[in-house]
Amino acid sequence: MDPAKLSELKKFIQLCRSNPSVLNDPSLSFFRDYLVSLGAKLPSSSDSHGASDAKSKSYVVEESDEEMADGGEKIDVEEEEEEIIESDVELEGETVEPDNDTPQKMGNPSVEVTDENRDASQSAKAKAMEAISEGKLEEAIEHLTQAILLNPTSAIMYGTRASVYIKMKKPNAAIRDANAALEINPDSAKGYKSRGIAQAMLGQWEDAAKDLHMASKLDYDDEINSVLKKVEPNAHHIEEHRRKYDRLRKEREDRKIERERRRRRAQAQAEYEKAKKQEQSSSSRKPGGMPGGFQGGMPGGMPGGFPGGMPGGMPGGMPGGMPGNVDFSKILNDPELMAAFSDPEVMAALQDVMKNPANLAKHQANPKVAPIIAKMMSKFAGPK
Repeated sequence: MDPAKLSELKKFIQLCRSNPSVLNDPSLSFFRDYLVSLGAKLPSSSDSHGASDAKSKSYVVEESDEEMADGGEKIDVEEEEEEIIESDVELEGETVEPDNDTPQKMGNPSVEVTDENRDASQSAKAKAMEAISEGKLEEAIEHLTQAILLNPTSAIMYGTRASVYIKMKKPNAAIRDANAALEINPDSAKGYKSRGIAQAMLGQWEDAAKDLHMASKLDYDDEINSVLKKVEPNAHHIEEHRRKYDRLRKEREDRKIERERRRRRAQAQAEYEKAKKQEQSSSSRKPGGMPGGFQGGMPGGMPGGFPGGMPGGMPGGMPGGMPGNVDFSKILNDPELMAAFSDPEVMAALQDVMKNPANLAKHQANPKVAPIIAKMMSKFAGPK
């Protein structure tokens, strides 16, 4: 198909994707009927407007597009962004249809070339050059092929035949010969030049610019410079185009990663808050601890802490129940005990022991906790 028509069709498809309501145009009824005949599901007029509005949204997540975590933190709902569709690159310069002929005959570089064959090869090349000057390109190819078979170790022979294929507008054949020349001699200026021109003929602008620059460094000539002036602008446009869309794709991926990071952070915060509330609720229902110290009255036991009796007893001397004649004022007036009650580590140990007196043993080695427990036990023991 005509490249210009293909480009217009591609732009029309992009327009339909971004604004499906275009298909409701009466003048496109034939196209709608065709799509329906293929089994396509077309949006209604209202659906098309809705889809267009949705597509016009920015990637920034609005408040309505967020969910609330249990802890009140907003969690982003991942919003699918519109697919990045690359535009066409505006390029100048003519290209040719690739040649798909049977590959030309190539020599065997491993054969030993005799002086006789080398001379015969040069003779065949001379005949080829004469044919080229007369415009007999097919005849020139035959002579150069004979020269290559006689001396397959000559990069010049391959490079010369590549240049004839370029004149015949057969870029693929020219590239095969140029590659063979560069395998024999990696510094073959003729090889780079022929391959670069052939790549330009195929529209391979970046590769062409690279090879032509290398050829110019090795052996500059006006023809290379002339071709480069046509090739370089296209190579530059392609490079800019690639960088632009690489940047857009990276920005899109970065936004996706950032949304996921915020979502996970909010989710973790919500789970932490939920667990914290559950822990506080559970602690407030436990009969063991002494939150806030000794405050308020002591009807039947210590509020929020020591109950009136300690079932099961404490190993090491604490009786199974707290005697009724314990003077709690001694505990309240004991500075050491009151200071200890404000230490979270001490309070945690006391609560652990009250929950299960058998846990006393694991705290007896703690120099901060053991003396306090011993002192409490001595006061709960009552008068001897």
